Amino acid sequence: MDNTVIKIQDAVVSYREDVALQGVSLEVRKGEFIGIIGPNGAGKTTLLTVINGLGKLVHGQAWVLGSRLNGRNSISLRKRIGYVAQVERIDPRLPINVRETVMVGCYGRLGLFHRPTRAQWETVDKVLEMVGIAHLSQRPIGHLSGGEYQRAAIARALVQQPEIFLLDEPTASIDQKAQREILSLIQLIHREYHTTTLFVTHDLRMLPPICQRLILMKDGKIWQQGSPESMLREEVLSQLYGAPISVPNEIASSLHSSQ
Repeated sequence: MDNTVIKIQDAVVSYREDVALQGVSLEVRKGEFIGIIGPNGAGKTTLLTVINGLGKLVHGQAWVLGSRLNGRNSISLRKRIGYVAQVERIDPRLPINVRETVMVGCYGRLGLFHRPTRAQWETVDKVLEMVGIAHLSQRPIGHLSGGEYQRAAIARALVQQPEIFLLDEPTASIDQKAQREILSLIQLIHREYHTTTLFVTHDLRMLPPICQRLILMKDGKIWQQGSPESMLREEVLSQLYGAPISVPNEIASSLHSSQ
């Protein structure tokens, strides 16, 4: 399949009466950084669940990392895919610290009933350093700020050594300074780890400048796709969101200059 790492053909996914994806087809090449935007309910998260082997196809088919998804191989494929969602609320009484939480990312390869090796703990410590929270390694996971928690979630995904990195609104519900820092970190990881990255957001301001292609989703379909400069046009976005949308000049120019 040359360098295609994700191939989806005519995918249909439904949840009870609602059709979440309607005939979606998509190809993603190794090493791409793709932004996925659209209004709430457009099917953005469902598309990621299909890639992650969790979305059951009513129709169509999907290949990820050279394997056709069939339900039996989804667990083994998920070991090769890192996934980070929105900030979660964690009970502050939960008796697990940041370092232990990040180690959970190793269990896919390690197996639940095997003790982590010294080398794996060293990998965890190295990743904690890389994402900037080594100083918080012994803090209870429920005692972190939103931005700190997202760094821990990213670290947990990174210790899996993922080939594909799926980010579902990773900057939602955190303060502006933390949002900027998380975006910088995600771009650094893409460059350093050479992952294939898909980044979902409903907030245009949160699109990383490193995006090479934008996928615009609406009503469970891929409505349009193309280069950031061709998609980030007021007439295109206003149609996508069904309301007048203006594109801040700095967003369009930063996306354009990163190509």
